[in-house]
Amino acid sequence: MHVSLSALIIVPALAVAAPLLASLVGRVVKVPLVVFEILLGLIIGPSVLGIVPKSDFIDTVANFGLAFLFFMAGNEIDFSAVKGKPAAMAVVGWVASLAIGIFVGISVAPNPTAGIIIGIALTSTALGTILPVLRDARDLKSPFGLAVTAVGAVGEFGPLIAISLFLSGRSPGSAAAVLVGFVVISGLAVFAASRGLHLRFHRLIAATLHTSGQFAVRFVIMIVAALVGLSLALGLDMLLGAFAAGVISRVLLSGARKEDAHHIESKLEAVSFGFLVPFFFINVGISFNLDALLSNTRALILVPILLGLLLVIRGLPGILAAPKGSSRKDKGALALFTATGLPIIVAVTSIGVQQKYLEVGTASALVGAGMLSVLVFPLLALLLRRRSRAAEMRAGDAQEAATQDAGEADEVPIEG
Repeated sequence: MHVSLSALIIVPALAVAAPLLASLVGRVVKVPLVVFEILLGLIIGPSVLGIVPKSDFIDTVANFGLAFLFFMAGNEIDFSAVKGKPAAMAVVGWVASLAIGIFVGISVAPNPTAGIIIGIALTSTALGTILPVLRDARDLKSPFGLAVTAVGAVGEFGPLIAISLFLSGRSPGSAAAVLVGFVVISGLAVFAASRGLHLRFHRLIAATLHTSGQFAVRFVIMIVAALVGLSLALGLDMLLGAFAAGVISRVLLSGARKEDAHHIESKLEAVSFGFLVPFFFINVGISFNLDALLSNTRALILVPILLGLLLVIRGLPGILAAPKGSSRKDKGALALFTATGLPIIVAVTSIGVQQKYLEVGTASALVGAGMLSVLVFPLLALLLRRRSRAAEMRAGDAQEAATQDAGEADEVPIEG
């Protein structure tokens, strides 16, 4: 494998520069970190300055980053917190998105398969991108954050199932059988992980937590490799295996002591968001074919249209999962977060171009719309959510003041 010296040096430097820029700009306006990673990759890539060319080395590391992005999404979902109505409404919303998306895709695409690809791309939610934004805003465990998590989980897992069913190259019956087999194997792994206290396992984790052994991290990476390998061997998308690995790891490590669990989570975040995931987002910018987009008027016009379709087809059904009593601003923020999609759009359009179902210009327009959704939608969602929380605080203060005034008015002075 040819390793570009410029890529080897510059990409890690950009990964360091991105959070510095985010911190600097954050003094004025809070912008998601991935925005800077994608833009920096675009600037130094072949489409603008041409300092770093596309390379197999960067693509390989970026694929690991994409896998760990989905692993962390699966690992961070608290299914006990989102089960019930939030999950049910999230599923209903996604099914509606898929039906509308495929209908719209087939209506405008030159062939049915291209229409299915477009439809699946328009139904994705970048949960792995949204969760760090919610965590940084300290809004991950709120009812709003749990609703976003439920919608995002379905918006990542649902398209992966759709890809496996419709784009695997098998007949629908055969694809469904293989998918069921994978789900059964993953389900058995989750069941096995949830049984017992695993005392010896957790003792080994605790004993190597601060040594060069790092058993927990090594074990997690083994699970990711095993599930990704299984999904590839079955002809499924690797991201399905990565997501399942995150779920299994969360269940397996849930029995660790609270302090140990915190350390393990920090280490996994360091491996994922400190090393691998930035490579993926920077590589999205490097790989983006800006020339194919700018030289194709039709594709260029498609970008804002597809961005609007993401908000309508994917975003609006997400409102179904809004917590009871949500304000209009909260519902708008939920729609914007739900419509934020990029990783699956990159994955599904790559399949379409490789199998010659999708034109390069259309694929670039879809990825461009996905990039804009990541650049714009979370920023607007955070703004709406911040205004909603401020309004709630003002209303709470006003109610408290009114209660206090009423209490003072009810006091009867005692005369001597």
